[in-house]
Amino acid sequence: MILFPNCKINLGLHILARRPDGYHDIETVMVPVDLTDILEIVPSQTDKTSLTVTGNHVDCPTEKNLVIKALRAVEKFVNRQLPVDIYLRKIIPDGAGLGGGSSDAAFTIKGLNIIFNLGLTDSEMASIASTVGADCPFFIYNRPMLATGTGTTLCPVQLIPDFKNLSCLIVKPTEGVSTAEAYAGVTPQQRQISLTAIISEPVINWQSKLFNDFEKSVFEKRPEIADVKKRLIDSGAIYAAMSGSGSSVFAFFENDKMADDIAKSISNGFCQKVKLL
Repeated sequence: MILFPNCKINLGLHILARRPDGYHDIETVMVPVDLTDILEIVPSQTDKTSLTVTGNHVDCPTEKNLVIKALRAVEKFVNRQLPVDIYLRKIIPDGAGLGGGSSDAAFTIKGLNIIFNLGLTDSEMASIASTVGADCPFFIYNRPMLATGTGTTLCPVQLIPDFKNLSCLIVKPTEGVSTAEAYAGVTPQQRQISLTAIISEPVINWQSKLFNDFEKSVFEKRPEIADVKKRLIDSGAIYAAMSGSGSSVFAFFENDKMADDIAKSISNGFCQKVKLL
């Protein structure tokens, strides 16, 4: 079975409070986009599981890869071994705040469910995914969602009708940002206006209202990321923001030509025009 795990962008990201368990309560709207990795899962001819990773370099031991963690989580849930050979081609950049690894894990769970006829519901798969990583359950449903709590409490949201008509560009500078590093610089604070209220307004209003709380501390340490955001806005984007904990920045343009022109002018790092799913 061949699957195409897609990534996501975050429309706003509020860090609301630090929890007693050391995690944080957040509020963010996650939207899937069509930039994908390639994941092939086939039943193993032996009783052993293997993982082969190609494409972008991933500095991670096999058993710590989220794909294998997802497999082990499913095996634990169904109380049986599921030996498979997994081939993962990494295209989504790492350290970008795009959830590529989380998506690979979620799609592994969905693939195993089909291959082995496990009969798992979306709710059960999301529960399994939540044990692997905070962003993983989102990719089980893979539609625009408001994520709260630690990011695993999900509620579908409706975006304004013309949202998908916008052109979206994702730019990632060479340097990445670790999630731990991003959280270390944030001071949690409550909000008076919810994200769902803000995103119900026209996109052209978002730049002065829709914020990613990670930007302030990350931009101080990684000014090149702030420069990318400024360049996108100066080039005509009606909204630009960092995705997740960074380091990628996405921008919305009102026409394809404008997005194409700025994409051609960016020579360093990763740059890709994507469609909103």
